[in-house]
Amino acid sequence: MKIEEIKQKIVNDIESATNLKELDEVKIKYTSKKGIITELQQEIRNIPNEDKKEYGMKVNEVRNLFNNEFNFKKENLEKDALNKKLESETIDISLPATEIKTGSPSIVESVIEDTENFFISMGYDVVDGPEIELDKYNFEMLNLPKEHPARDAQDTFYLKDDTLLLRSQTSPVQIREMLSKKGKEPVRMICPGKTYRRENTDMTHEQEFAQIEGLVIDKNISLSDLKGTFNAFVKHLFGSQVEARFRPSYYPFTEPSVEMDMSCPNCDGSGCSMCKPKGWITICGGGMVHPNVLRACGYDPDKWQGFAFGAAAERIAMLKYGINDIRVFHQTDLRETKNFDRKENN
Repeated sequence: MKIEEIKQKIVNDIESATNLKELDEVKIKYTSKKGIITELQQEIRNIPNEDKKEYGMKVNEVRNLFNNEFNFKKENLEKDALNKKLESETIDISLPATEIKTGSPSIVESVIEDTENFFISMGYDVVDGPEIELDKYNFEMLNLPKEHPARDAQDTFYLKDDTLLLRSQTSPVQIREMLSKKGKEPVRMICPGKTYRRENTDMTHEQEFAQIEGLVIDKNISLSDLKGTFNAFVKHLFGSQVEARFRPSYYPFTEPSVEMDMSCPNCDGSGCSMCKPKGWITICGGGMVHPNVLRACGYDPDKWQGFAFGAAAERIAMLKYGINDIRVFHQTDLRETKNFDRKENN
């Protein structure tokens, strides 16, 4: 086959390729070990010496023609293939979007947010603090002696000897706030946040839970101020029909100390499975801030008084929404939370 015929054949074969696979077959036909161009190159050994230069130039023309035509065709076919792919993947943005199930707001966070809004409306500050705490703030300055069971390693997550721990209550935030006032300014605050205790996990106990604590330090504060605050709080959470009562108790950091109960919102105090035929449910513990705690934070007990209280946010949520297992709050099963929409809770 003459050189000019081969050139024309190259143009025709490349032009007739309709896809990349056919184009690769054309390449094999011309450039493989037994391809037409390869054979032309090998034929140079049989050409007389005086004609080899001219022959070699013509073979180079054929090879360059093939490369140029091949690359041009390949580029066009790749563009066509890409366009077809883009067309097949086109999204019709006018179609309705796929619904994404996002669950519901955290029940515990909803309770905390509701509590924060209530106390903010009463002039309280919402204060936060570290979850990794010093024994000094978590126990010592709260009037808990060294031998107190709460300070035992079986009840507390110690991180370094007996000086650094995961806080077992949010009371250290109260201590830090009192110290920041230097014993000269009133304090009115709540401090919600995570706490950690070595507990055997069951329906009513968890090793991690959210605690909501409150503190008021001022002059001429009495236990009646605490009861009025608690009464307003439970009415806000559970309805105006709920009543509050105090029972004597003991806490190292308050004196006197009280258990803070509310009348059962489920049976109006007549007795049911929720209140276990007593008609009352314990919500918080609290009392008047112990003089030792006041002194440790720089407050003179003869001039300043205060009250403090604390409750678990999970317990409030369980009572408010009829949840009987605290472990629900730490699970990822959306079926457990689908009925607790924020709009319904407000």
